Order: sequence, then structure tokens, then C-alpha cells
Amino acid sequence: MRRAGFVLRRLASAVPVLLAVLTLSFVMMQLVPGDPVQTMLSGAGPTPTAEQEQALRAQLGLDRPLHEQYLGFLADAVRGDLGRSVQTGQPVVAAISAVAPASAELALFALVLSLVFGVGIAVLGRVATGPVRSLCHGVPVVFMSTPGYWVALLLIEVFSFRLPLFPATGDKGFAALVLPGITLALPAIGVIAQVLGTSLAAVDAEAFVVTARAKGAGRWRVLLRHALRNASIPTITLVGTTVGNLLAAAVIAETVFARPGLGRLTLQAITNHDIPVLQGVVALLGVLYVVVNLLVDLCYVLVDPRVTADRIRD
Repeated sequence: MRRAGFVLRRLASAVPVLLAVLTLSFVMMQLVPGDPVQTMLSGAGPTPTAEQEQALRAQLGLDRPLHEQYLGFLADAVRGDLGRSVQTGQPVVAAISAVAPASAELALFALVLSLVFGVGIAVLGRVATGPVRSLCHGVPVVFMSTPGYWVALLLIEVFSFRLPLFPATGDKGFAALVLPGITLALPAIGVIAQVLGTSLAAVDAEAFVVTARAKGAGRWRVLLRHALRNASIPTITLVGTTVGNLLAAAVIAETVFARPGLGRLTLQAITNHDIPVLQGVVALLGVLYVVVNLLVDLCYVLVDPRVTADRIRD
């Protein structure tokens, strides 16, 4: 019952955060330079008349006072209506739905790579000795400091042109997912390995670890059974931000590897001053951040029962 109450409180607390996210996305888009009506009419042939501009402005609701536009935006967003693209006339929800699965697939693959290799490097860095341990401590720094666009171009040159193992562009099949997934995952691998490695080093001196060793538990058993779970709280927090960062960094990967996705859609919307699409993408990413952070809070309680709702709020 206490956990159910905690979940309900967290869900309730997410409502004002979602409202703030939608409000911020509306305000931000109002500050973007450019007139969407003129953008829509600019590709319609002859120079549009004032009457045409006024008619389109009324059709889009842009002739209403700003507060009415804001309230209308919130009401439409609650109903799942984010307006229409000023460039294509397509509903924003449909435009986002068409490319979101590709971005989600890429982000999920990169997240799995990040967790597997990030945790693996951190654990190996605690149990290995000599050059292997030094390598595990140095690799995360290299991964974090390497620019994503340079990694993408290097991977294409090596694994697409010299060794034709993976396609350089496209989104067909698992093979097309490998190179952009590695490009996105490398910085996250470095961060997760660095943070988890530091946490494991701190937990290593805790009394329960010393006691486990005194009882004769081996190094791997102590690390995997006792230290890793207690050191994972900072890493869980990091995973929450990593999901958002992967979606944001997808702009580079999807552009370089010519993949459809939210990143390319955002880039096209910025280029065309397509404010409704930008507004929809920003609102979607904000909602995803809220949902992921909610899941992270719930994971705290599952991983460490000592963590209570009050401690999370603190």
C-alpha cells in the first residue's frame, strides 16, 4: 500500500511538471523568429495577397490573442492534437508518429549498448589488474571526449567503405542500426563507466563489503552480490538523463547516417520555420523526460528498499 501511495503521489506530482513543459514549449516557439503564415505561402507560387495571409492566419488561429492561443494549445494537446505542419499541412501527431519508432529503436539500441559496456567496463575496472585496469580507467575518458560526428565519419570509413560490413545509410534491418547506435552509445558508455566505477570504489570501503570479505566471499561474489546493487543508485539517475541525451544526440546520427527520425524531423522543422512541428517535438521530448524521471524514481525504491519517497524528495 505504501508503494502504491508513493506511485500515485509521483504520478500526481508529474501533472504540474507536464503543464510547465507544455507552457515552456509554447513560449519558446513564440520566441522563434519568422512568420509561419508567410513560410506556408512562400512556396505557393505568386506573391500572396494580404487577404490570403489573413485567411490563413485565421484558419490557423494565429489572429487570436496570445492567451487564447495558449489555452487552445493546452486544450488541443490534452486531446492529442498538436496542430498541422505549416510546410506540409500534415497533422503534427502523424508526422511525429511516422518517425518516432525509428528514433525509439535507435535510442533503445544505443541504451542497451551503453548499459552493457558501461557496466562491464566499470566492473572489470574494479577486479582487473595491471594494463587491463588502466585501460578500463582510461577508455571512458576517451569515449566522453570524442566528438560524435567524428566517430560517425570514422565508423563509416572503416566499416562501410574499407570493410563493407554495415551500410553507411538507411534504416533497413539490424545492420543499419549498428553504426549509428555505436555513435550514440560511446559517450554514454564513458559516462556510465566513469560514474559506476567511482561508486563501486566508494562502496568498496563500506562495512558490509568488509564483512562479506571477512566471511570469505570471493572478489567477484562481493562485487556482483553486494557492491554493485548498492553502487547502482547514481547510475540509475544517470540512465534517466541518458535517455534524453540519446534522443537529443540523434540529430547528428540520423543526419550523418541518413536515417528517418525525430532528429531529422526537428532539423527540417528548424530549416523551414515549421513552428507547430517544433512545438510538438519539444513537447514530446519534455513529456518523455518526465516519464523517464518518474520511472527512475520508482526504480530507486525497487533497487534499494531503504530509499523512501521522503528521501527521494530530499
